Amino acid sequence: MSDKTVAPPLPVESEPEAEARPAVARALPHRLLGVAALVAAVVVLVALPLYVDAFWLRIGLFSMAAAVGALGLTILFGAAGQLSLGHAFFVAVGTYGYAFLAGGDAGHVQGLGLPPLVAAVLATLLAGLCGLLFSPVASRLRGIYLGIASLGLVFLGHHLMLNLRPVTGGYDGRSVEPFALGGFAFSDGAGLVVLGVPFGAVESLWYLFLVITVAATLIARNVLRGRPGRAFRLMRDSEVGAAAMGVRVQRTKAAAFVLSSMYAGVAGVLTALAFQRAVPDYFNLQLSIDFLAMIILGGLGSTSGAIIGATFVIALPIVLSRYADVLPLVVAPGQDGLDASIAAQFVYGALLVVVMLTRPGGLSAIAHGIRDRRAH
Repeated sequence: MSDKTVAPPLPVESEPEAEARPAVARALPHRLLGVAALVAAVVVLVALPLYVDAFWLRIGLFSMAAAVGALGLTILFGAAGQLSLGHAFFVAVGTYGYAFLAGGDAGHVQGLGLPPLVAAVLATLLAGLCGLLFSPVASRLRGIYLGIASLGLVFLGHHLMLNLRPVTGGYDGRSVEPFALGGFAFSDGAGLVVLGVPFGAVESLWYLFLVITVAATLIARNVLRGRPGRAFRLMRDSEVGAAAMGVRVQRTKAAAFVLSSMYAGVAGVLTALAFQRAVPDYFNLQLSIDFLAMIILGGLGSTSGAIIGATFVIALPIVLSRYADVLPLVVAPGQDGLDASIAAQFVYGALLVVVMLTRPGGLSAIAHGIRDRRAH
């Protein structure tokens, strides 16, 4: 018997494992690049109030408020295929709900004077309740029929906003109570100074809006990637097929509408805090169309696309108005010529046509394509 020990044979790597290893090696730099970009974006967003003028911070506040509303419409229309032209109504419910619940009595305008956090939560639930009351209609209609039915909510809401003067303040609107949390008021009178920079309402609200927008994005992403999102997409593609797969179509439609309404309610609360005033004329049909433009431009069914589209649609008219003196064909508000808001509608309307013809995935698909090319 030999004293020599026989070495065990080396494990033979199977073909799938050998093919998977280069794929993992290629994916690793891509993931590292994504993590690095995410960390850089977080650092920039956190540091912006220390270096950026209040004008750009206000644009950020308006954009984040619109982004939350666009996320809700992404769930409803982009994933579930339920066209809604009444999104502005639910945003108005959130805005006026917060203004009434958190505000006090002042002249002909009344309020309950609740703590701002409680008022914000109740305003969101109120918007969800309105969506629940409309859900029997939403669960029985789809496509353009649902769009026309939901359009009536905008006109109904505008009528109520003009005539419920104790709640809404009528045509002139009503002021909004500043947000406060744990004894800290998100207002100019807070007296907070960070690294020599005085933090007023705009700077402190920036972080509040950022936290809410990130939370809303994560929730929407989890919903769309999870079981509810699969049910929404099945229902969007074929209601008969979804029912055959065990999806309760009417209940799923109602759930999508309620969730979208609650997102709109949160957007309404953020809109109230950003403007510090609620005015009926803001919540019109044009706002609902703007929300549709946001999610189509950004990319239907994409959470990142909703944020990109909202930022573009909200920021463009404000930036054009500010630089109207140096831009051709554009004039400042109140002057004769092409108003900045109208010019912005021409720009993103034309861009909408171009994107739908050349890149149906929207601006988010273009951004992902650029990122993938750089990664490779």
